[in-house]
Amino acid sequence: MIRLHNLERSYPLGRGQLFYVLRDIDLDIAEGDFVSIMGPSGAGKSTLLHILGMHDHGWTGEYFFDETAVHHLKAKERATLRNQQIGFVFQQYHLLDDLTVYENLDIPLSYRHYSKSERAALVADALDRFQIVGKKDLYPRQLSGGQQQLVGVARAIIAGPKLLLADEPTGNLHSSQGEEIMELFRRLNEEGMTIVQVTHSEKNASYGKRIVQLRDGWIV
Repeated sequence: MIRLHNLERSYPLGRGQLFYVLRDIDLDIAEGDFVSIMGPSGAGKSTLLHILGMHDHGWTGEYFFDETAVHHLKAKERATLRNQQIGFVFQQYHLLDDLTVYENLDIPLSYRHYSKSERAALVADALDRFQIVGKKDLYPRQLSGGQQQLVGVARAIIAGPKLLLADEPTGNLHSSQGEEIMELFRRLNEEGMTIVQVTHSEKNASYGKRIVQLRDGWIV
């Protein structure tokens, strides 16, 4: 589903010098895989995730997503592909504070060609599936961290993306809340969703099917 070849990300240091965040990355991710990316701080983990998520465009090399050559797409085409095929879960939740839980879940659907009734049905299904029906009219500040992340996961998958990307998804949660989120990821993967997570936690990494170790921008 994903194929990276000779992918590199660098920043200019001045005087013609470059600082490389990622070097010569070759990586294949099959549909239905669950990959955990690990490594020390500064290894390039989050940078790699943001490239996979098509948020970062300043890289070189080849990136194929379902046979689409992402490296040949224009920024607007990448944004369309991202909005249609990729869901994101962040450590900081990134819910919109001035919108209710219901409205936060509806936002990703607004990027797609759903009718109002279809959107309402999908939001209702997500609220029911994640057992947050009673929270639908609350605002993020009225929820616990675990509840906010639950809404974050629901929002990420509500439109049925092919790929779920998670950046330290349990970093701000208590251990029991973190376990709940990781068990949820396991179930989603068992249902066929492809997941790539960045984590410092060996326990969280063990939920994946394989671990990719990064060090100083290289896969080791």
